[in-house]
This record gives sequence, C-alpha cells and structure tokens, in this order.
Amino acid sequence: MEVLLEYLKKERDKEWRVELRDKLKARDRTKLERLHMPEQAPEERIKNFNEVNLGLTEEQAVHEARRCVDCPRPTCITGCPVGINIPKFIKKIEAGEFLDAAKVLKETNALPAVCGRVCPQEIQCEQVCFYPQKLKKPAVAIGNLERFAADYELKSSSISVPEITSYNGIKVASIGSGPAGLAFAGDMAKMGYDVTVFEALHEIGGVLKYGIPEFRLPNEIVDVEINILKKMGVKFIHNFIVGKTATIDQLRKEGFTAFLIGSGAGLPNFMNIPGENAIGIYSSNEYLTRVNLMKAANPEYDTPIVSGKKVAVIGGGNTAMDAVRTAKRLGAEKAMIIYRRSIEEMPARIEEIKHAQEEGIEFLNLHNPVEYLADDQGKINKMKVQRMELGEPDESGRRRPIPIEGSEYLIDVDTVVVSVGVSPNPLIPQSMKELKVSLWGTITIDKETMQSSIPDIFAGGDIVRGGATVILAMGDGRRAAAAMDRYIKEKVRNIISLIKEFKTIGEILEFASK
Repeated sequence: MEVLLEYLKKERDKEWRVELRDKLKARDRTKLERLHMPEQAPEERIKNFNEVNLGLTEEQAVHEARRCVDCPRPTCITGCPVGINIPKFIKKIEAGEFLDAAKVLKETNALPAVCGRVCPQEIQCEQVCFYPQKLKKPAVAIGNLERFAADYELKSSSISVPEITSYNGIKVASIGSGPAGLAFAGDMAKMGYDVTVFEALHEIGGVLKYGIPEFRLPNEIVDVEINILKKMGVKFIHNFIVGKTATIDQLRKEGFTAFLIGSGAGLPNFMNIPGENAIGIYSSNEYLTRVNLMKAANPEYDTPIVSGKKVAVIGGGNTAMDAVRTAKRLGAEKAMIIYRRSIEEMPARIEEIKHAQEEGIEFLNLHNPVEYLADDQGKINKMKVQRMELGEPDESGRRRPIPIEGSEYLIDVDTVVVSVGVSPNPLIPQSMKELKVSLWGTITIDKETMQSSIPDIFAGGDIVRGGATVILAMGDGRRAAAAMDRYIKEKVRNIISLIKEFKTIGEILEFASK
C-alpha cells in the first residue's frame, strides 16, 4: 500500500508541474525580472539589531517562483550541500502550496529558515542555476524563496514535524549543537535513533547563536528550528563539556554507540604583532559572543564590552562584516574594515559587503596592521598600519598581498576586533590521544564517510574544515549521519552473526559480559 501511495503521489506531482509549465511557457518565464528582497533603510537599521532583510511577500514569492523553468536535469540541486529538491519546493510555491514547499525543504534540510538567511547561495545553488549559466541573467532567488517557505510555515499554526516511522532505541550523540550537530541530529532522529546533543554553552545553537548577529539571523528563528528537533525526540543537554564534564569513554559506558564531533572552531587566531594585548582589543569570537549570546547591547544586561567610537575590524570575511556592522549599531562614529587585499578578493558574501557599505562602514583595503599603541592606562588609542600591493596568486588562488616599505602611518582607534580566522576546538582531540588530527588541529576523517581514526567517532563542520559556512557544516552532518547509520547496522549484523554461532545461552551471556 505504501508503495502504491508513493507512486500516486509522484504521478500527482508530475501532473501539477506539467500544468504549471502549460500555464506559463519557458520563454515567458525568462522574461520575468528577479525581485529584490525588501530591506530596512540603512539610516534606520544602524540604530537597531532587527533583521535587515524583511522577506518576500506571497505575491513576490510566487512571481520569483515563476522564473524557475523547471529544468529536466536541474543543476541547482548539485550546488546544494544538503541536496534540497530545489525545483520541487519552488514549484510548490508557484502553485501557492506554501506549507508543502516547507515540507519539501525539511526532507533534507533540518534548518531551512536558517539556511535561507545565511547560506552563500550565490556561490552554490544559484551559481549553477540555468539563468546565469545559459542566459547570463540573475539566478532564480533560491535562498529568498527558501526563507519565504520556511518563514511562512513558522508564522502559521501548521508547523510540520518530519515523520519518524520507527524507533530502534540505539543511543547516539552529537558533541556540539552547531549546524553540523543539528543536521546530524535531525537525520539520525528520522532514522529512529535515540539522539542526544551535548552543548558546552548555556544556549543551544553553537555558532548560529554566538557568531551571527540578530540583524542577519534572529535567535528566535534558530530556537523555532531547534524546537522542531525536540519534537522529533532529540534531547539537548547544555553546560556539558565533553572531555571535561564527561569523557567519551564514560559516555560509551552510559550506552552511547557512536558519536559525531561537531565542536567547531572556537579558538581565535591573532596576528602576534606588538601591542596586541592592549585593553580594547578583542577576537571576533569574543566580541560577537558578548553581544549575540550575552546581550551586551541590551542595557538590562551587565555584560561588559568596550563600545568604542573609533572601531577597526581586521579581516575581510563574513565574521569581520558581522563585527564591524555590530560596532556601528553599538554607537561607533567611525567603523572601519582593515583588509590586506582588495575588495574583490574579500571572502565575505557580496550582500554583506553591500550592506556594510550602505551602512557607512569605511573600507581600508590593501592595508594591514603592524603595531598597536596604548595610552598610559594600557588602553588602545592608535594603530599603525602598512599599505599593501598585490603580487602573484598564492595557493588560495588570490593575489598575494605584499607590504610596501616605508608606507606605515597611524590611525586613531579605541576598539579593535581581530577577525583573521579561527582554529579548531582542541579539547576533545587533547582528551583522546588516539584520535588523529592534522597539523592545523583539525580532526582527520574519511571525506566520504566523515569517520575518524576511531571507528565509532565521526566528525564534521569547522572541527574538520577549520572554518567554513553553515551549509557546508550541515552537509557534513548529513553525510556523517548516513555513514554512521551504515556503520551501526553493519556492527549489529556482525553481532547477530556471532551470536548465531553460540550453542547455549550461557555462551551468549559470557560473550556479553566481555
């Protein structure tokens, strides 16, 4: 019966998609212009931490969905690290079946409202869309549509919870509640596992909570998606540091069969230049955590933070943009990005750079700090920077920045945020000497299975990549879940085969005791 129902469902999907194609031909679809998502005005948004992007209306979403030509061999899916059926959910939006669109997203994505906001779609699914590839036109706004469908469901009274057909009672754990851990937990729960997520901090969400400001990703959005996982049976334990509160060996004794390490890359990098220990110099991790997670921007909280009037952020990635735009909202009169390459080589999303420029952020490209100077109380008051020029491309493919001798000069600053990368959390590797790690401290894994040198331990996200995007971490979590499922089932099959060789109950009990 289930096979018949699935067949009838697929046939129905084919029929309504054909109807949509007949209503609007491909050549007419390609004439529609991509819509720009409404935003808060720059002069208003720098005064608050409310979300900058305001989301699409129903009419705008349907218009944008109509641009999708429903390719016979959709390339957009290949650009999605979690494998969303992009044409299917977009066609659901075009048909006005918004809640069904959200259900399609949840088939492969545990955090659609999050991904619709922070994924770099422009270099993933949208980059390989039919429009830029064949017509040299703007891609279908896949990310905006994903956000629309997820938000529509969140605002409705019909939030769907992915179906779990059966429970197997096998306990597995995620160490870390960031995007890798949450994606892993969602997939393992769907397969019937008893999933527990251990989080070291007091809030669930990892980098989604401490690293991304609310003007890009509101905490309430993260909480709603976490609550869906809770309804699926996922258990969350916070203030629990695996390696300190309990070791993995101790968790094994409590019945956990396998583990995902998704503890992230929370160890900030610094540049090791003179004066770096002056008061008023933060890592981007600390700066954003104080504001995002510890509510330093809210006067009702007593979280200390230096909120300077002349703030410099060192770096050119998304985290640097988050930090400098946060500084602006905290009252900085002058908020600057100091980056050693040109603006074209910045790794930050184009949208984040655009928003920062609109908000009055100053960009000092081809500059690099070489020394920090402090007053007699040890507080930073000046920064010496050196001009740079670009040489030949390095191993990253970007042109190498070269210092220009004698070009140093001083800039007045009272706060500096260093955002030049992060290193993996070393706690778990240090507590497990047999766990293989790279020279950079990342856990060494099989890239296909995400399995580490210890068979029952898998890893994904920044602890493996050393710093990457939310969606890549989620892709890691999904791959790890699929591989762990295979590993556990193979292990169970081996045990059953072994038990069959015993002749008496006594022999089985003796084996079990060992």
